[in-house]
Amino acid sequence: QAQGYATLIRELEERLAEITGYDKVSLQPNAGSQGELAGLLAVRAYHRASGDTQRRVCLIPSSAHGTNAASAVMAGMKVVVVKTSEDGDVDVADLHAKIEQHRDELAVLMVTYPSTHGVFEENITEICAAVHEAGGQVYVDGANLNALVGLARPGKFGADVSHLNLHKTFCIPHGGGGPGIGPVAVRAHLAPYLPNHPLQPIAGPAATSGVGAVEGIGPISAAPWGSAGILPISWAYARLMGADGLRRATQVAVLSANYVAKRLAPYFPVLYTGPGGLVAHECIVDLRQLAKTTGVTVDDVAKRLIDYGFHAPTMSFPVAGTLMIEPTESEDLVELDRFCDAMIAIRAEIDRVGSGEWSKDDNPLRNAPHTAAMLGGEWAHPYSPQEAVFPAGVVASDKYWPAVRRIDGAYGDRHLVCSCPPLDEYEG
Repeated sequence: QAQGYATLIRELEERLAEITGYDKVSLQPNAGSQGELAGLLAVRAYHRASGDTQRRVCLIPSSAHGTNAASAVMAGMKVVVVKTSEDGDVDVADLHAKIEQHRDELAVLMVTYPSTHGVFEENITEICAAVHEAGGQVYVDGANLNALVGLARPGKFGADVSHLNLHKTFCIPHGGGGPGIGPVAVRAHLAPYLPNHPLQPIAGPAATSGVGAVEGIGPISAAPWGSAGILPISWAYARLMGADGLRRATQVAVLSANYVAKRLAPYFPVLYTGPGGLVAHECIVDLRQLAKTTGVTVDDVAKRLIDYGFHAPTMSFPVAGTLMIEPTESEDLVELDRFCDAMIAIRAEIDRVGSGEWSKDDNPLRNAPHTAAMLGGEWAHPYSPQEAVFPAGVVASDKYWPAVRRIDGAYGDRHLVCSCPPLDEYEG
């Protein structure tokens, strides 16, 4: 069994390296954030080994996920933010200015491709070349690899290191908190600085002795291969799908996002698109102007989606007052249409609030979600119970009933109640 598992691990590492265009992969990181830290520690170790101990500046676009900056700080780097242009791309002029300003101290640029704004960076190869010319490394955040697998390989268009989220792109269950797996993939010159493990020598780069000794960066998680128990899922997924299947999944993910964007565009502005008017694997719909004119907030829309049977998409990230919709390859056309129909119906409800037909303070959006318990007493709202719990397209046979009404999330965040028992209750 141990020999078989070792073979599975080696084959998965090789397959992920081939898919991403890198030379070596470590499966040890247990999360995308751990993969980030491992990659940045490898970059730091590489610069130290090259005698460039002063290289500690990490350039990060303003659109980046918050873990990028946190990982850089944990790796001992100084974060310098690069502006984002109005079209959602990295501001190339500001990037060049920051590179010149920090040329001698530049360690790495962290950039997400496609970007967190849901568009493909048109200048990604130019960006990578500029950083390399200044002596820095390029970290391409692999969180959005769902838009690349089988179509583009970060290790071949200029990146030096990436992490992958197997719990997003390679079939590991994402719900219930994980477990996550965030392998880190690197080009050959960074391979000696991947995570290793004191109790399992084959779990990382081999240690050497003498001048220029390489010891790796040490363990990034407690177990040599991270959450090894679920690696067979990604191994089987890649084997069963094959190159054509993985490419097809990517194509469907990108197509689905663009289908949703085109259907919703007449009702909700799509915040960022590429030069051809298309998005990558996700789109951001903008509700800020509607909130100003009608009083209906992004929170109201997110909660109202529960009445329609949907868990809301990512809310107010990376832009406040927006919804980021990422359908992936998993949803069929019927489900995509059901979601789009729900959003379009919600827009009609927003218009009823805006026209004054429904009160701004007492309407199905402001009071969403509606529970079954609300129907048991006297109905005190100006809209009907039917409009509340069975909006357009929702039928009794497949109705989802939320267990609780809306809570005041901000109040809860600011007034935490500790439920920890006193220490004497642990005695005996």
